[in-house]
Amino acid sequence: MRIGSVEIQPLFDGYGREQAGEIISRFNFPDAWRCHPESFGHDGHWEFPVGGFLIRTGERIIVLDTGVGPMDDGSYKGGGLIAQLASFGVRPTDVTDVLFSHLHFDHIGWASRDARPVFPNATYRVHERDWRHFMDGEAKSAVGTELLSPIQNQLELFTADFEIAPHVSTRFSPGHTPGSTVFVIASEQQRAILLGDIVHSTVQLSEPDWTVIWDVDPLAASRVRNDIADDAEKTGDLLVAAHFPKMQFGRVLRVEGIRKFVAL
Repeated sequence: MRIGSVEIQPLFDGYGREQAGEIISRFNFPDAWRCHPESFGHDGHWEFPVGGFLIRTGERIIVLDTGVGPMDDGSYKGGGLIAQLASFGVRPTDVTDVLFSHLHFDHIGWASRDARPVFPNATYRVHERDWRHFMDGEAKSAVGTELLSPIQNQLELFTADFEIAPHVSTRFSPGHTPGSTVFVIASEQQRAILLGDIVHSTVQLSEPDWTVIWDVDPLAASRVRNDIADDAEKTGDLLVAAHFPKMQFGRVLRVEGIRKFVAL
């Protein structure tokens, strides 16, 4: 996908499998997934990609989120992201920036390996609130500490929105996690928004009251998600997220009075 002068390519690392009825619901309809077999299957067996995105802008080579890494626990399987980068002609040493939308395990899997940063020449960036939450706060875990501690000498935390690289800016979007951030790509009067986990399933862009059990503040997450969807419907901005089917870009359109995500 090209947004003006910026090139964006999905990086497929693997997949996750969950039971939709245990994970995603509408606030007043816990079994709402049953209305969307196209997304969750007739039995609620929900399979979705995990990975990230390669962004090339000017002389910068950026990786946004890094999948689950080389693991297979029966529910999540990864390990393909580095090979995906290689298929685009990018080595880990070429990457100048690693951005995290947030710090859940399925977005940090290739942060480090064997106690060393996977991307030795990159600056790693994440919102300070997420770093504190996952490294010092109630969400601290052995896995997170193992993967994230080795990157600290290359880490820059941010607290305010800014332009990270030419045509790439942050948009603080808390709710899913305390420091969740979406990334806005804007060039030559075109715009795309990389959503992180603000949206897990495209159905969340159609009906306004979906939530997932991983949202630390479900109401705030819902407000952020609906603000973005409403804006995208008006502006025609492209939207994409790592868990969308095939990691496809699309637009929010009004179809027979209903807001829908339509993949390109």
